Amino acid sequence: MSFISEFKEFAIKGNAVDMAVGIIIGAAFGKIITSLVNDVIMPPIGLLLGGVDFKDLKVILKAATIDKPEVTLNYGQFINTTLDFLIVALSIFIVVKGINSLKKKAAK
Repeated sequence: MSFISEFKEFAIKGNAVDMAVGIIIGAAFGKIITSLVNDVIMPPIGLLLGGVDFKDLKVILKAATIDKPEVTLNYGQFINTTLDFLIVALSIFIVVKGINSLKKKAAK
């Protein structure tokens, strides 16, 4: 079987199409979660902590000079990204748990 015919067989199979759809939906879902964390969850938390914007939280490792920008450790952005991951992981867990329970019911 030639390389091109193998590729056609792979690309036409339902699994490849399902995977592509999953990746596209996953990317869009990731953007929604990022917006949820940055625009909905973090502002009230920052307000409760004294009006802090988590994106601005950083440690300056080296101050800026005339010709070089400052070097920073952006731990606030890390907190936002970690929350993004936790929410996505929890959402995927809930979906997979629901699918597994539906499969168990269908098997009975």
